[in-house]
Amino acid sequence: MARISPLMVAPPLIFGAFVLLAAVGMFRDDPDALPSAREGQAAPPLVLTAFPGAPGFDDATLRDGKVKLVNYWASWCAPCRAEHPSLEKLAGEGIPVYGINYKDKVENAQAFLDELGNPYAALGRDEQGRTALDWGLYGVPETYVIAGDGTIMLRFAGPITARVIDSTIRPALEKAAAK
Repeated sequence: MARISPLMVAPPLIFGAFVLLAAVGMFRDDPDALPSAREGQAAPPLVLTAFPGAPGFDDATLRDGKVKLVNYWASWCAPCRAEHPSLEKLAGEGIPVYGINYKDKVENAQAFLDELGNPYAALGRDEQGRTALDWGLYGVPETYVIAGDGTIMLRFAGPITARVIDSTIRPALEKAAAK
């Protein structure tokens, strides 16, 4: 009887494992979505520096009983510039949007808002990116839908567009309001 070498069995097993992993990834609900370990959990504590000339916000604001958005942004971020009109639209509809300026120079951030407008109900700065780490930030822009009790209902990575508002943000806002 001939013996089969383990070296002959290993390649097909490795290939089979790869195919299985790829199939699981392809058949997720949204294969492009970045997973968030924070959804369904309380928003992490906020440790922010004041944004000069703007009202600030803190943990109590996130748990004030009102549904809101928290948006991480930076003046050096081109997608942040692209999503800005969408944030202004949401703010114009009465949805409170709280901005966290991420690893940015305050003068550049202020120039960004002076040029494009300020959709934020309040602002804070995360100069070193420590708060962003606690929130699980992948990069800017990133927006979180927060329920009135401070629970993160949705994390959306990337620029918010009209399509994203209709397909993703509004359903999450409705879910947060029903909580």
